[in-house]
Amino acid sequence: MDQVSLVIILLAALLIPLIMAKFKINSLPTAVKEIIVGIVIGPSVFNFVNTSDLISQLSTIGVIVLLFLSGLEIDFSLFKKRRTALTPLEQKNAVNTPKYSPVRLSVYAYSTIIVLSLLLAAAFKVSGLFSDFWLAAILFGTISLGIVIAALKEQELLSKAFGQTILLISVFGELVPMMGLTLYASVYGSNSQSLWLLLLILAVAALLLLRFKPFFRFYQNINKSTTQLDIRLAFFLIVTMVTVAESVGAENILGAFVAGIVLKLLNPSETTRERLDAIGYGFFIPIFFITTGVDLNLRTLLTSGKTLLLIPLFFLAYMVAKIGGYWVLKLRFKQANALAGTALTATTMTMVLAVLRVAKSMKTITSDQSGAFLLAALLTCVISPLIFNKFYSAEKEDLVKTAVHFIGANLSTVPVAQQLRKGWYDVSMYTNHPENYQTYHVQVPVTLMENFTAQDLQDHGVFDTDILVLGHIDAERNYELAKAAKAYGVRRIIVRFEDRNVLNEHEDELRELGVEVYNTPEANITLLRALIESPSTLLLLNDTENSIYEVRVLNHLYTDVQIKNLQFAQDITISQVIRNRKLIAPNGNTTIMYGDRLIFTGNKQTAAQIRQALATAN
Repeated sequence: MDQVSLVIILLAALLIPLIMAKFKINSLPTAVKEIIVGIVIGPSVFNFVNTSDLISQLSTIGVIVLLFLSGLEIDFSLFKKRRTALTPLEQKNAVNTPKYSPVRLSVYAYSTIIVLSLLLAAAFKVSGLFSDFWLAAILFGTISLGIVIAALKEQELLSKAFGQTILLISVFGELVPMMGLTLYASVYGSNSQSLWLLLLILAVAALLLLRFKPFFRFYQNINKSTTQLDIRLAFFLIVTMVTVAESVGAENILGAFVAGIVLKLLNPSETTRERLDAIGYGFFIPIFFITTGVDLNLRTLLTSGKTLLLIPLFFLAYMVAKIGGYWVLKLRFKQANALAGTALTATTMTMVLAVLRVAKSMKTITSDQSGAFLLAALLTCVISPLIFNKFYSAEKEDLVKTAVHFIGANLSTVPVAQQLRKGWYDVSMYTNHPENYQTYHVQVPVTLMENFTAQDLQDHGVFDTDILVLGHIDAERNYELAKAAKAYGVRRIIVRFEDRNVLNEHEDELRELGVEVYNTPEANITLLRALIESPSTLLLLNDTENSIYEVRVLNHLYTDVQIKNLQFAQDITISQVIRNRKLIAPNGNTTIMYGDRLIFTGNKQTAAQIRQALATAN
């Protein structure tokens, strides 16, 4: 019977994503779907499945792996001050942006959550609806980091200030309740030991981090498919930290969570993370979520009048506890987005399940109360993402065009500037020739300058740009200005060299500085050769509807996906993939990896949007 129940659970885990994809049900998080299915196949509806010792053990492993992966989700770089200095353009733009950083906003926002959670817990205790003050406060302060990350990824917001702020609030929403749960279990648990012993968990974690960090890169270098050393290390960390946690009277999920943080600080590769996700979300975690639904007997829960009263009250408490964040988010973001972000942080599930699991093992909560907390959390996972998607729209600071400044207005630069202005670029041109100014200033924005010295250009803000194109005919002047611009802090510089002798003399130096160079005669030779060897090249270049694009893939939504499965595969043709400085001739089965440079052709209207989507860091 145990094996039959397990087969049914695994079959349900297999069919859930297939059915949801078939009927395009994307509004609910996967965890919520799995819990609902567990309710349907459990005693609440069809009673196909009953939990057994085997299923309970697999479910326990599932929650341990889930908390481990939650610890692995935390991006500690968000808490650090930026190491690389801001470019002058970023410093200039920063003057007009609010002073509230994502870290500062997240600290303020979660502080309001702590205060409101304590007040709500006190209200429930005074009213007699739920007497465990500290447990209620911990539950009301939880946020589901996994669901928040999924929602932010879908909107491509993780690289933006708004997304980083919401992400940090959610990180606090897992870290703080986890620490609170540990103290709660240590004080009120029957197996609790001295609180100072909890420091052993951190000591062991620090020891493991220091011990494995120098050798982790070595492990990655010798890692093979038959050894999978990174995965072995991950499970060694999990088992070690879980054992230490249980030995000092703490909960196993704390050990798993700390193990995830240790591995995160070791900076594992994306491939390692993907394999761990595959193991967790492919087998253990679905069993945990489905079993959670099976254990919810709605027939019993919904017959209790007090439980029916607690479900909407707990739901309101989850939402109200996060409402203070609205006024904090308004300090930097527009009102609709402040509401959207507040709603998203009200999403709670993962930590609620973990907290309830511990509370039930400690016998500090009844099954009816646990069920009410869980059903209320389910409601937040249904309603909060809907509110977020309804109200969120791009912030003004995220709609800034890429600034491109051209030094030199001539037949080589003006046509390019005219075309770029039609796209997502803010173009400015500068010339020291009055004749060229008179010729071109009507067609493109051109500024006439008396001198083209580095100091003059700096004083006029010419170096305050994202991309600087040195298109002047004077090669020596371009060389000197390129060095000055690089020293000033311009991130990307493109330099024209018509004199090959000058280019030969300075090419190596400029390339080491990261300056891009081009020579018109060589470009013409390359084009002519391409026309001879590939006559269709001329047709493509003269095609007014299609064009050639190059883009570096930075959006994780499109990585580890085969070309044939890209949602826009029919709209573009990928001709080359550049990976680790090697050219790959792609086909439909080629998998796109993070950091790949794609050379593709497509319709100018749709391809430009696709290029922007691929290049958006997420």
